[in-house]
Amino acid sequence: MYLDSKIQARFSGPIWKTPAQIYARSLALIPGMFLPHEKLVEELVLLNYLKVAKPRSAGQFSVSKTKVELFRRSFTYLDGTEPNQALFLTFADNRLVSIRDQQTGKYLNSVNLDPMLIDTLQAPNQEDRILVELQNYPQLLIDTLLLVEDRNFYHHSGVSPVAIIRAAFANMNAGRTVQGGSTLTQQLVKNFFLTRQRSYWRKFNEAYMAILINYRLSKDAVLSGYLNEVYLGQNYSDGVYGFGLASYFYFGRPVPEITIDQMAFLVAVVKGPSFYDPWRYPERALERRDMIIRLLSKNGKITTLEYRAAISSPLGIIPRGHMSISKVPAFLSLLRRELKTTFGDALYDQSGLKIFTSLDPLAQRAAETAITQSLPRLEKARNISGLETAMVVTDRHYGRVTAIVGGRNTQYAGFNRALDASRPIGSVVKPAIYLTAFEQGYDLNSPLEDKPLRLNNQYGNNWQPKNYDRKYRGEVPLYQALMQSLNVPTVNLGMALGIDNVIDSLKRLGVEKVDNHYPSMLLGALNMSPFQVSQMYQTIATAGEYHKLTALVAVVDAEGDLVYQQNLKGSRRFSREDTDLTIYNMTLVAKQGTARRLSWQFPGINFAGKTGSTDNLRDSWFVGLDNRDVVTVWVGRDDNKTSTLTGSSGALTVFGDYMKLRSADSLVVN
Repeated sequence: MYLDSKIQARFSGPIWKTPAQIYARSLALIPGMFLPHEKLVEELVLLNYLKVAKPRSAGQFSVSKTKVELFRRSFTYLDGTEPNQALFLTFADNRLVSIRDQQTGKYLNSVNLDPMLIDTLQAPNQEDRILVELQNYPQLLIDTLLLVEDRNFYHHSGVSPVAIIRAAFANMNAGRTVQGGSTLTQQLVKNFFLTRQRSYWRKFNEAYMAILINYRLSKDAVLSGYLNEVYLGQNYSDGVYGFGLASYFYFGRPVPEITIDQMAFLVAVVKGPSFYDPWRYPERALERRDMIIRLLSKNGKITTLEYRAAISSPLGIIPRGHMSISKVPAFLSLLRRELKTTFGDALYDQSGLKIFTSLDPLAQRAAETAITQSLPRLEKARNISGLETAMVVTDRHYGRVTAIVGGRNTQYAGFNRALDASRPIGSVVKPAIYLTAFEQGYDLNSPLEDKPLRLNNQYGNNWQPKNYDRKYRGEVPLYQALMQSLNVPTVNLGMALGIDNVIDSLKRLGVEKVDNHYPSMLLGALNMSPFQVSQMYQTIATAGEYHKLTALVAVVDAEGDLVYQQNLKGSRRFSREDTDLTIYNMTLVAKQGTARRLSWQFPGINFAGKTGSTDNLRDSWFVGLDNRDVVTVWVGRDDNKTSTLTGSSGALTVFGDYMKLRSADSLVVN
């Protein structure tokens, strides 16, 4: 009675408390949008779509020079489930021209791709798994499992005397344990209820409880329980439970899409995930996989052609821990802070949540690659070492964080410089001053004095700001002062506007705290993180509307009900006219000013941007925007020694590499 009550209690409600699944953004495909067709192909590869001659099932695509044919996977998003769908897309001049539904022949106004699973979020001591309903498992995977582990599954009563006797003889003949006699039901009992201690009493309880489970549950319920419960590997400190997660863990693909050789491998590791670890013992894992493929052929489960294709396939295992594009520690650090602020610890109490984020896999990949390429190049050119960096990329229109890198080692989960490195910002403060001027009636041609100037600093000493080239021009138009990042005219302008008014503008832009209320703040003598700088520029980029930067788009519970959704409505902080003037002036920076390198690096492409450097060249900054992204880059050293880099020779280089990899979308200038 006691054992029966334990079984009924375990299976009377939800069997598992499943971790929250964290997804990247879903790429919305809209005719007319800027999307080079090679970037769609890159997205499909990151989503582990399989390139084939002709797509015939979900998760496949083919590509030609101006066309992409794909079979989109079904997925459940905020507003319901999208079905599998065969699509035909055409491209021209780096834009998506049309989308046609292959089945109906109709042209579509929009389509969303399935979002990438980037991580799971579980409470301490919670097992990591992805639940898959029985009907969504490939039938051949089930047939393979039963053929290898429990051939009489649908005919025995939970235990199989024949299997026990057969295993006993095999073990006696071998002089060691070479075969087990446990059914899938017994293995499920071991996983759910029993310890690993070996004893006859435990074996008796295992058999008795297997019979009880067989009586209480249908065979399909037992099979579903086993498929989702079985231990199949170790992802560093986290166990991999169930075939749903194991399919991602080993192959980066959802279980309905795995191939015959991949099914054989997953069944192979059931016998011993550590013993058949494909990273440590690839020959051993391959040998057992091939044995199972031969077994499938011998029992008529696969054709001769299928056998030849499967047996000749390599293991095809992805790097350990790379269930998605890569680790994104800086982004997940930001997301966890947001989740903590929004939900507290209550989030961990709920099972089966889906967390949809703003991460753009293409932007993240471009950011990481740009950093790993550009920093060694900068160090070699300057004969220096020890450079560090941080980058924040946001969607220009809604303030969603699409990519974030916390340091030179893009996979390092420690100190996140993008969020926590507070550094002097130098001349990247200047657009806030010029925006204040436009509010007060100045225009692009307003004259500014560029003559020697003396002021008192916060210590009561004389402070004499100088231009970078140590020259004075007498008088310059306002647009030239920002374009060439001239310090003296900027300080004169800031003093005329009033420091308190400039600080008010900074706060309206999203800077929460300004410590320096002295004239030196007009040249960026105030500390901010790259994330805070990005927030400041976001309000300029969104035409004066403040959107709090966020990585969290929505949360959906296990029943599909919306728990949380980002509010896309911003609050008006500045007029569109004044921010348009500021952005236009920043385009001159990119065309003729301190970032003019962009004009010959990207001919015909409009950017807006601002360089920044600090005393002794300790910090190199650049903030740039095209029609899609706002990108903030910092380059410097953790020990605060000189980097020897200005904004244009350091951070701008990283930005340029990013935009080359990302495919820049020319800024539309008002």
